[in-house]
This record gives sequence, C-alpha cells and structure tokens, in this order.
Amino acid sequence: MAGDDFSGLRVYVVDQGGQWTHREWRVLKYLGAETKIMPNTTPFGELDVDALVLSGGAARVETDTMKLGRTGEYLDKADFPIFGMCLSHQFMALYYGGKSGPAPRPEFGRAELIVDRDFDLFMGLPKRFIVWESHNDEIKVLPDCFESYAHSENCMNQAIKHRERPIYGVQFHPEVEHTEHGYDIFKNFLRVVKARKNQ
Repeated sequence: MAGDDFSGLRVYVVDQGGQWTHREWRVLKYLGAETKIMPNTTPFGELDVDALVLSGGAARVETDTMKLGRTGEYLDKADFPIFGMCLSHQFMALYYGGKSGPAPRPEFGRAELIVDRDFDLFMGLPKRFIVWESHNDEIKVLPDCFESYAHSENCMNQAIKHRERPIYGVQFHPEVEHTEHGYDIFKNFLRVVKARKNQ
C-alpha cells in the first residue's frame, strides 16, 4: 500500500553478529519505523518496543547457542511480533523442540524461493522469486508449533510461522539488495506490527 505510515512503530534489531545487521536497521529506518540495533544481552524487562527483528549471525546453531544471548527469553516473553532471519530462524525451531543443524547442501548466493501457501510476509508477492542465501545450517525438523510456508531446491523450511503467536522466520536474507521484494517483506512485517498495535 502506497500510503503505509509506520512512524511511531518501535522495531528494534537484535544483533546476533550478522554481517548484514546494519542493513536490517537501514531498511526499517527507510520505511519509517523507529529503530535501533541492540545487543542480544539486553534484558527483556528493558525493552519498550512494538516488535523485534532478530538478525542472522555467524554462529553455528547447534554448538554456539550461548552466543545468542537472551534470544530465548525474548521468544518466551514477547507479546509482540518477532521476525528472525537465517541463524535466528534456525534457533527458533531448535528452541521450540525441533532440530536444526548442518545442511546436506548449504546455500550461498542466489536461490529460487517457492511459496507453498499464503503467508503474511509474502502478501502481494509472486509465488516464485529470487532470494539471497548464506547458510551452512538449516531447520531439519520443524517443531509442531510452527508451520512451513516456502521452500527452495535445497531447503524445505525457507519461511515459517508460529501457529498461535506472531513469530516469523525466514532462512534467506530479505535485507540485502539481491533478494527480490525484500523491502516488501519488511513492509508486510510492519503491517502485521501496526495492525497488532492498533487492536
């Protein structure tokens, strides 16, 4: 929607050590949200936000979970939307009882995303488009509380959502210019945030 106004939405980016964390902040700022990058060690009680974006990172999801700080606390306690990418997407599945670990075929660079069914973050987008990948690990078993909405040739869980809560994850990087419709994905997330805030 051309007339979207996201001013007044506080959407902070949780830094998981990703190489593109600053780009997530930049996209949110460009779209008009109030945003800043915060360390993943920030206690939940200090947050005054309408949503969180959880960045990707270089850590390995099975062995380096301590590097994800208080991310589990945010997932446990948040009553606002959360959007996780790459490493954070994998961690969500692991945290809720699924399995994440080394991918049989890691993805780096271009991949074709295939949308399997309607998904909040892909509203108005094509059923196939190019995304940018950078991952050695992937979700291997999705927990029962999540559903999968898209896949690629080498990864079955490219986009997920919690069945009961506004918690979203994508394996790819919508914040980089190589991903088609990346800004639209962020816009759709901000629409979710705005609608929930206005309930």
